[in-house]
Amino acid sequence: MTTTSPRRRYLDVHVLQTVPPSNLNRDDAGAPKEATYGGVRRPRASSQAWKRATRIAFASLGIDQDQLGTRTKQIADHLAGRIADRTGLDDASAARLAAAVIAPLGITANKNKEEESAYLLFYGNKQIDQLVDLVADRTAELTALDDKQLAAAFTSAQARTALMTGHPIDVALFGRMVANVPDIDVNAACQVAHAIATHGAELEFDFYTAVDDRQAADSKGAGMMGRIGFNSATFYRYGAVSLHQLETNLSDPAAAVQAATAFVSAFVRSMPTGYGNSFAHRTMPQLVALTVRDDQPVNLVTAFEKPVTAYGATGYAAPSAKALATEQHTIATTWGAPALWTGVTHSFTDDTAKALDGAFGEARTFPGMLDALATELTR
Repeated sequence: MTTTSPRRRYLDVHVLQTVPPSNLNRDDAGAPKEATYGGVRRPRASSQAWKRATRIAFASLGIDQDQLGTRTKQIADHLAGRIADRTGLDDASAARLAAAVIAPLGITANKNKEEESAYLLFYGNKQIDQLVDLVADRTAELTALDDKQLAAAFTSAQARTALMTGHPIDVALFGRMVANVPDIDVNAACQVAHAIATHGAELEFDFYTAVDDRQAADSKGAGMMGRIGFNSATFYRYGAVSLHQLETNLSDPAAAVQAATAFVSAFVRSMPTGYGNSFAHRTMPQLVALTVRDDQPVNLVTAFEKPVTAYGATGYAAPSAKALATEQHTIATTWGAPALWTGVTHSFTDDTAKALDGAFGEARTFPGMLDALATELTR
């Protein structure tokens, strides 16, 4: 039987988003993360923080939980709970069967908590049910076995098949790596860059106090005091999806198109939640540009290696958008690497809008751009 590999294509997602005073993603000292780029210190949010926010945003898009994954050290407890729910076994018997099902994989146990794995495992909610299928119709037989017989009742191939079949979209996108069990690794179809400011920005601090509502009227002290680091910036955010890898992971071209458009929606609309109650920093992007390529992913962060300077009353967003348009044009002309397809949504006008239209095509609404993307990917 002959099989054909999916056509090689990459989807680039470029986002410009201005965030007010905030602490999106803090470092080990509690200050907003930063990076030096182009010789200038800039605000930064890690790729891990935005990938986590993107995964959480999938649920708000109405994607069924069966199509999503779970990342945890508690796979044995999760499996035991599902076994108990489906079969009516008591907790101890369900836990014994769960341990026997996953033991052949050789997942390393936590040194301090044997009931947990030593690392986070990323798997689908549907895949955990496929592990339950291995015991659901045999509970009377399996619970009657002694420990040695029970251990021999399951093979690593059974558990591996369950965990390598029917990947949810987030596992298909972000992948899974288990160092000592490479048989269940999933190659990631998605890359996310660290979001960085298009310009330099100073780290500032908010000194705050809180009043004890029940303190004596003549008390002069604060009930609590402290300080929070913050900054504000126009961020350039970038993500790339290997569409052919995504199709391989999902074993379904139509599902891959749906997953790619879901990723764009979730990535664009998501936001890390660090100190969210203190800063209420959620904004909408001012620009989202998409490109489909067949040569390689292209991160346009080089547009901002020379930090953008705010001029007049324009702020940083408009000059950042112009710099992005210039870089896109340079990639297409100087390097002779035009995209197969481009789409853009933005809120700019006048010269900035003209520059963006020249680089990415006429602006669409965000839903309209997603529809156009889906049409392109199914072409």
